[in-house]
Amino acid sequence: MLYSDAIDLVDPWRSLRMCRCAVWSTVLVISCAALSGCGKSTAPNQTASGGGKESEKTGSESKKSAETTENKPKRKSFQPVEINATGSAGNTPVDSGERIESARVALKPLQILIGNWEGSSRKGIHAALNWAWDLKSDPKKPALRIKSEKSAYITDGRLTFSPATQEYELSATDAEGKNRTYLGKFTQEVQDVPGDDKKLQRTYKLELTEPKASDEGEQWRIVINQQENSRYILELERKRGSGPFIRVDSINTQREGTSFAISDTDYGEKTCVVSQGLGTTEVKHGGKSYWVCCSGCKAAFEDDPEKWIAKYEAMKKDKMPKQ
Repeated sequence: MLYSDAIDLVDPWRSLRMCRCAVWSTVLVISCAALSGCGKSTAPNQTASGGGKESEKTGSESKKSAETTENKPKRKSFQPVEINATGSAGNTPVDSGERIESARVALKPLQILIGNWEGSSRKGIHAALNWAWDLKSDPKKPALRIKSEKSAYITDGRLTFSPATQEYELSATDAEGKNRTYLGKFTQEVQDVPGDDKKLQRTYKLELTEPKASDEGEQWRIVINQQENSRYILELERKRGSGPFIRVDSINTQREGTSFAISDTDYGEKTCVVSQGLGTTEVKHGGKSYWVCCSGCKAAFEDDPEKWIAKYEAMKKDKMPKQ
Protein backbone atom coordinates (compact mmCIF):
# COMPACT_ATOMS: atom_id res chain seq x y z
CA MET A 1 0.00 0.00 0.00
CA LEU A 2 1.31 3.41 -1.00
CA TYR A 3 1.72 6.18 1.52
CA SER A 4 -0.86 8.37 -0.31
CA ASP A 5 -3.42 5.61 -0.22
CA ALA A 6 -2.80 5.23 3.43
CA ILE A 7 -3.45 8.97 3.92
CA ASP A 8 -6.75 8.61 2.05
CA LEU A 9 -7.82 5.86 4.37
CA VAL A 10 -6.90 7.96 7.36
CA ASP A 11 -8.64 11.16 5.91
CA PRO A 12 -11.41 9.97 3.57
CA TRP A 13 -12.70 13.61 3.21
CA ARG A 14 -9.55 14.77 1.48
CA SER A 15 -10.52 13.15 -1.85
CA LEU A 16 -13.95 14.70 -1.69
CA ARG A 17 -12.51 18.17 -1.12
CA MET A 18 -10.16 17.75 -4.07
CA CYS A 19 -13.04 16.75 -6.34
CA ARG A 20 -15.02 19.81 -5.28
CA CYS A 21 -12.05 22.08 -6.08
CA ALA A 22 -11.78 20.51 -9.52
CA VAL A 23 -15.49 21.07 -10.18
CA TRP A 24 -15.36 24.73 -9.08
CA SER A 25 -12.26 25.33 -11.24
CA THR A 26 -14.10 23.98 -14.27
CA VAL A 27 -17.14 26.20 -13.58
CA LEU A 28 -14.89 29.25 -13.21
CA VAL A 29 -13.17 28.59 -16.55
CA ILE A 30 -16.51 28.17 -18.35
CA SER A 31 -17.86 31.39 -16.79
CA CYS A 32 -14.82 33.40 -17.90
CA ALA A 33 -15.17 32.04 -21.41
CA ALA A 34 -18.83 33.03 -21.47
CA LEU A 35 -18.06 36.53 -20.20
CA SER A 36 -15.35 37.07 -22.80
CA GLY A 37 -17.81 35.99 -25.48
CA CYS A 38 -20.23 38.77 -24.44
CA GLY A 39 -17.79 41.35 -25.81
CA LYS A 40 -18.61 40.14 -29.31
CA SER A 41 -22.21 41.36 -29.25
CA THR A 42 -24.46 41.44 -32.27
CA ALA A 43 -25.72 44.89 -31.25
CA PRO A 44 -23.83 46.71 -34.04
CA ASN A 45 -25.62 44.64 -36.62
CA GLN A 46 -28.95 45.47 -35.02
CA THR A 47 -28.07 49.15 -34.90
CA ALA A 48 -27.02 49.12 -38.53
CA SER A 49 -30.30 47.53 -39.44
CA GLY A 50 -32.26 50.08 -37.43
CA GLY A 51 -30.16 52.91 -38.88
CA GLY A 52 -31.01 51.76 -42.38
CA LYS A 53 -34.70 52.02 -41.62
CA GLU A 54 -34.19 55.43 -40.04
CA SER A 55 -32.20 56.61 -43.09
CA GLU A 56 -34.93 55.34 -45.38
CA LYS A 57 -37.51 57.26 -43.35
CA THR A 58 -35.42 60.46 -43.33
CA GLY A 59 -34.85 60.21 -47.08
CA SER A 60 -38.58 59.88 -47.65
CA GLU A 61 -39.32 62.92 -45.48
CA SER A 62 -36.62 64.94 -47.27
CA LYS A 63 -38.14 64.03 -50.63
CA LYS A 64 -41.60 65.20 -49.48
CA SER A 65 -40.09 68.43 -48.14
CA ALA A 66 -38.32 69.05 -51.46
CA GLU A 67 -41.54 68.47 -53.41
CA THR A 68 -43.37 70.97 -51.17
CA THR A 69 -40.60 73.57 -51.60
CA GLU A 70 -40.72 73.25 -55.38
CA ASN A 71 -44.34 74.40 -55.34
CA LYS A 72 -43.44 77.67 -53.58
CA PRO A 73 -41.87 80.74 -55.26
CA LYS A 74 -38.16 80.93 -54.54
CA ARG A 75 -36.85 83.65 -52.23
CA LYS A 76 -34.76 86.20 -54.11
CA SER A 77 -32.09 88.53 -52.79
CA PHE A 78 -30.51 91.55 -54.43
CA GLN A 79 -26.79 92.17 -54.18
CA PRO A 80 -25.69 95.77 -53.70
CA VAL A 81 -23.83 97.55 -56.48
CA GLU A 82 -20.13 97.64 -55.56
CA ILE A 83 -18.22 100.51 -57.14
CA ASN A 84 -15.08 102.22 -55.90
CA ALA A 85 -14.62 105.89 -55.10
CA THR A 86 -13.85 106.77 -58.72
CA GLY A 87 -17.19 105.29 -59.76
CA SER A 88 -15.85 102.06 -61.21
CA ALA A 89 -15.96 98.40 -60.33
CA GLY A 90 -12.19 98.11 -60.79
CA ASN A 91 -9.24 100.49 -60.87
CA THR A 92 -10.20 102.12 -64.18
CA PRO A 93 -12.56 105.11 -63.88
CA VAL A 94 -15.78 104.80 -65.85
CA ASP A 95 -17.52 107.53 -67.83
CA SER A 96 -20.58 109.40 -66.62
CA GLY A 97 -22.86 107.19 -68.73
CA GLU A 98 -21.79 104.10 -66.79
CA ARG A 99 -22.16 105.90 -63.47
CA ILE A 100 -25.67 106.94 -64.43
CA GLU A 101 -26.52 103.36 -65.37
CA SER A 102 -25.04 102.12 -62.07
CA ALA A 103 -27.31 104.52 -60.20
CA ARG A 104 -30.33 103.30 -62.14
CA VAL A 105 -29.45 99.68 -61.35
CA ALA A 106 -29.15 100.50 -57.63
CA LEU A 107 -32.57 102.19 -57.66
CA LYS A 108 -34.39 99.45 -59.57
CA PRO A 109 -35.15 97.29 -56.50
CA LEU A 110 -36.88 100.37 -55.02
CA GLN A 111 -39.15 100.99 -57.98
CA ILE A 112 -41.72 98.89 -56.13
CA LEU A 113 -42.55 102.34 -54.69
CA ILE A 114 -43.71 103.69 -58.03
CA GLY A 115 -47.40 104.57 -58.07
CA ASN A 116 -50.03 106.32 -55.97
CA TRP A 117 -50.37 105.64 -52.24
CA GLU A 118 -52.78 106.61 -49.48
CA GLY A 119 -50.94 107.56 -46.30
CA SER A 120 -52.26 107.70 -42.75
CA SER A 121 -49.97 108.86 -39.95
CA ARG A 122 -50.02 107.88 -36.31
CA LYS A 123 -50.97 111.49 -35.52
CA GLY A 124 -54.05 111.24 -37.70
CA ILE A 125 -52.67 113.08 -40.74
CA HIS A 126 -53.96 111.74 -44.07
CA ALA A 127 -52.11 112.45 -47.29
CA ALA A 128 -51.75 111.02 -50.76
CA LEU A 129 -48.22 110.20 -51.95
CA ASN A 130 -46.90 109.62 -55.44
CA TRP A 131 -43.62 107.99 -56.46
CA ALA A 132 -42.27 108.17 -60.03
CA TRP A 133 -38.99 108.01 -61.89
CA ASP A 134 -37.31 111.39 -62.44
CA LEU A 135 -34.83 111.17 -65.31
CA LYS A 136 -35.08 114.79 -66.50
CA SER A 137 -34.55 117.15 -63.52
CA ASP A 138 -30.92 116.07 -63.26
CA PRO A 139 -30.04 113.60 -66.05
CA LYS A 140 -26.73 112.80 -64.36
CA LYS A 141 -28.56 111.70 -61.22
CA PRO A 142 -31.51 109.45 -62.05
CA ALA A 143 -33.89 109.40 -59.10
CA LEU A 144 -37.19 108.21 -57.71
CA ARG A 145 -39.29 111.27 -56.92
CA ILE A 146 -41.86 111.50 -54.13
CA LYS A 147 -44.57 114.16 -54.06
CA SER A 148 -47.25 114.79 -51.45
CA GLU A 149 -49.07 118.12 -51.26
CA LYS A 150 -50.57 117.60 -47.80
CA SER A 151 -47.69 115.83 -46.08
CA ALA A 152 -46.23 117.60 -43.05
CA TYR A 153 -42.83 115.98 -43.56
CA ILE A 154 -42.07 115.57 -47.27
CA THR A 155 -43.89 117.54 -49.95
CA ASP A 156 -41.24 116.95 -52.62
CA GLY A 157 -38.13 114.76 -52.65
CA ARG A 158 -35.62 112.99 -54.90
CA LEU A 159 -34.14 109.64 -53.89
CA THR A 160 -30.96 108.85 -55.81
CA PHE A 161 -27.78 106.78 -55.45
CA SER A 162 -24.11 107.80 -55.42
CA PRO A 163 -21.77 105.17 -56.94
CA ALA A 164 -18.80 107.04 -55.44
CA THR A 165 -19.94 106.80 -51.81
CA GLN A 166 -22.17 103.72 -52.22
CA GLU A 167 -24.96 105.53 -50.40
CA TYR A 168 -28.53 106.46 -51.16
CA GLU A 169 -29.35 110.15 -50.97
CA LEU A 170 -32.73 111.75 -50.33
CA SER A 171 -33.10 115.49 -50.90
CA ALA A 172 -36.45 116.52 -49.45
CA THR A 173 -38.52 119.62 -48.79
CA ASP A 174 -40.99 119.74 -45.90
CA ALA A 175 -44.29 121.63 -45.54
CA GLU A 176 -42.48 124.72 -44.20
CA GLY A 177 -40.18 124.85 -47.21
CA LYS A 178 -37.10 123.63 -45.34
CA ASN A 179 -34.71 121.49 -47.38
CA ARG A 180 -32.99 118.50 -45.81
CA THR A 181 -30.56 115.93 -47.19
CA TYR A 182 -30.46 112.37 -45.90
CA LEU A 183 -27.83 109.70 -46.59
CA GLY A 184 -27.93 106.01 -45.85
CA LYS A 185 -27.97 102.33 -46.76
CA PHE A 186 -30.13 99.27 -46.36
CA THR A 187 -30.37 97.98 -42.80
CA GLN A 188 -32.43 95.09 -44.15
CA GLU A 189 -31.46 94.01 -47.65
CA VAL A 190 -33.99 93.79 -50.47
CA GLN A 191 -35.62 90.38 -50.68
CA ASP A 192 -38.59 88.89 -52.52
CA VAL A 193 -40.29 86.58 -50.06
CA PRO A 194 -43.24 84.24 -50.85
CA GLY A 195 -46.37 85.60 -49.19
CA ASP A 196 -49.48 83.82 -47.92
CA ASP A 197 -50.88 83.87 -51.46
CA LYS A 198 -47.61 82.26 -52.73
CA LYS A 199 -46.80 85.46 -54.67
CA LEU A 200 -43.45 87.15 -54.22
CA GLN A 201 -43.61 90.11 -51.82
CA ARG A 202 -40.78 92.65 -51.67
CA THR A 203 -39.34 93.60 -48.28
CA TYR A 204 -36.47 95.85 -47.16
CA LYS A 205 -35.51 98.68 -44.81
CA LEU A 206 -33.69 101.75 -46.11
CA GLU A 207 -32.41 104.02 -43.33
CA LEU A 208 -31.54 107.62 -44.28
CA THR A 209 -30.06 110.08 -41.78
CA GLU A 210 -29.04 113.74 -41.90
CA PRO A 211 -25.21 113.81 -41.86
CA LYS A 212 -25.16 116.52 -39.17
CA ALA A 213 -27.52 118.45 -36.94
CA SER A 214 -29.20 121.59 -38.20
CA ASP A 215 -28.68 125.07 -36.76
CA GLU A 216 -31.52 124.32 -34.35
CA GLY A 217 -29.58 121.34 -33.02
CA GLU A 218 -31.95 118.80 -34.59
CA GLN A 219 -31.02 115.79 -36.66
CA TRP A 220 -33.68 113.80 -38.53
CA ARG A 221 -33.81 110.23 -39.76
CA ILE A 222 -36.23 108.61 -42.22
CA VAL A 223 -36.72 104.86 -42.61
CA ILE A 224 -38.56 103.40 -45.62
CA ASN A 225 -39.85 100.09 -44.30
CA GLN A 226 -41.30 98.04 -47.16
CA GLN A 227 -43.66 95.43 -45.71
CA GLU A 228 -45.00 93.92 -48.93
CA ASN A 229 -45.70 94.95 -52.52
CA SER A 230 -48.64 97.16 -51.66
CA ARG A 231 -47.71 98.46 -48.21
CA TYR A 232 -44.80 100.35 -46.69
CA ILE A 233 -44.25 102.41 -43.54
CA LEU A 234 -42.46 105.76 -43.55
CA GLU A 235 -40.84 106.10 -40.11
CA LEU A 236 -39.70 109.56 -38.96
CA GLU A 237 -37.28 110.01 -36.07
CA ARG A 238 -35.59 113.04 -34.55
CA LYS A 239 -32.53 113.55 -32.39
CA ARG A 240 -31.84 116.63 -30.28
CA GLY A 241 -28.38 117.38 -28.99
CA SER A 242 -26.54 114.30 -27.81
CA GLY A 243 -29.74 112.39 -27.05
CA PRO A 244 -30.99 109.29 -28.92
CA PHE A 245 -33.24 109.25 -31.97
CA ILE A 246 -36.89 109.26 -30.91
CA ARG A 247 -39.87 108.33 -33.11
CA VAL A 248 -41.82 111.45 -34.08
CA ASP A 249 -44.39 109.86 -36.36
CA SER A 250 -44.96 106.95 -38.72
CA ILE A 251 -47.00 106.94 -41.90
CA ASN A 252 -48.69 103.72 -42.93
CA THR A 253 -49.26 103.62 -46.67
CA GLN A 254 -51.43 101.46 -48.89
CA ARG A 255 -51.16 101.30 -52.65
CA GLU A 256 -54.11 102.66 -54.60
CA GLY A 257 -55.79 100.45 -57.17
CA THR A 258 -54.51 97.09 -58.36
CA SER A 259 -51.92 95.33 -56.26
CA PHE A 260 -48.43 95.45 -57.76
CA ALA A 261 -47.13 92.03 -58.83
CA ILE A 262 -43.47 91.06 -58.94
CA SER A 263 -42.43 88.94 -61.90
CA ASP A 264 -39.60 86.37 -61.78
CA THR A 265 -38.49 87.36 -65.29
CA ASP A 266 -40.32 90.32 -66.87
CA TYR A 267 -43.82 91.62 -67.48
CA GLY A 268 -44.19 90.49 -71.07
CA GLU A 269 -45.70 93.07 -73.37
CA LYS A 270 -46.38 95.38 -70.42
CA THR A 271 -42.71 95.78 -69.45
CA CYS A 272 -41.82 99.45 -69.03
CA VAL A 273 -39.56 100.43 -71.92
CA VAL A 274 -37.57 102.77 -69.62
CA SER A 275 -37.36 101.09 -66.18
CA GLN A 276 -38.36 97.49 -67.02
CA GLY A 277 -40.97 97.67 -64.25
CA LEU A 278 -44.67 96.94 -64.68
CA GLY A 279 -46.06 99.16 -67.44
CA THR A 280 -49.33 100.97 -66.66
CA THR A 281 -49.53 103.54 -69.48
CA GLU A 282 -49.33 102.88 -73.21
CA VAL A 283 -47.18 105.13 -75.42
CA LYS A 284 -46.57 105.03 -79.16
CA HIS A 285 -43.69 105.79 -81.48
CA GLY A 286 -43.06 104.94 -85.13
CA GLY A 287 -46.39 103.16 -85.38
CA LYS A 288 -45.55 100.80 -82.50
CA SER A 289 -46.93 100.62 -78.96
CA TYR A 290 -44.81 100.51 -75.81
CA TRP A 291 -45.51 100.69 -72.08
CA VAL A 292 -44.21 102.93 -69.30
CA CYS A 293 -44.71 102.55 -65.54
CA CYS A 294 -45.11 106.17 -64.39
CA SER A 295 -45.29 109.81 -65.39
CA GLY A 296 -41.51 110.14 -65.04
CA CYS A 297 -40.80 107.31 -67.47
CA LYS A 298 -43.45 108.71 -69.83
CA ALA A 299 -41.73 112.10 -69.83
CA ALA A 300 -38.31 110.53 -70.40
CA PHE A 301 -39.64 108.38 -73.26
CA GLU A 302 -41.35 111.31 -74.98
CA ASP A 303 -38.16 113.38 -74.63
CA ASP A 304 -35.98 110.80 -76.46
CA PRO A 305 -37.95 107.73 -77.59
CA GLU A 306 -35.21 106.39 -79.89
CA LYS A 307 -32.75 106.21 -76.99
CA TRP A 308 -35.05 104.20 -74.72
CA ILE A 309 -36.31 101.90 -77.47
CA ALA A 310 -32.71 101.07 -78.44
CA LYS A 311 -31.83 100.29 -74.79
CA TYR A 312 -34.96 98.17 -74.38
CA GLU A 313 -34.33 96.17 -77.57
CA ALA A 314 -30.70 95.58 -76.55
CA MET A 315 -31.84 94.35 -73.12
CA LYS A 316 -34.32 91.92 -74.71
CA LYS A 317 -31.59 90.66 -77.06
CA ASP A 318 -29.26 89.99 -74.11
CA LYS A 319 -31.97 87.95 -72.38
CA MET A 320 -32.55 85.71 -75.38
CA PRO A 321 -31.00 82.23 -75.01
CA LYS A 322 -27.80 81.86 -77.02
CA GLN A 323 -27.74 79.15 -79.66
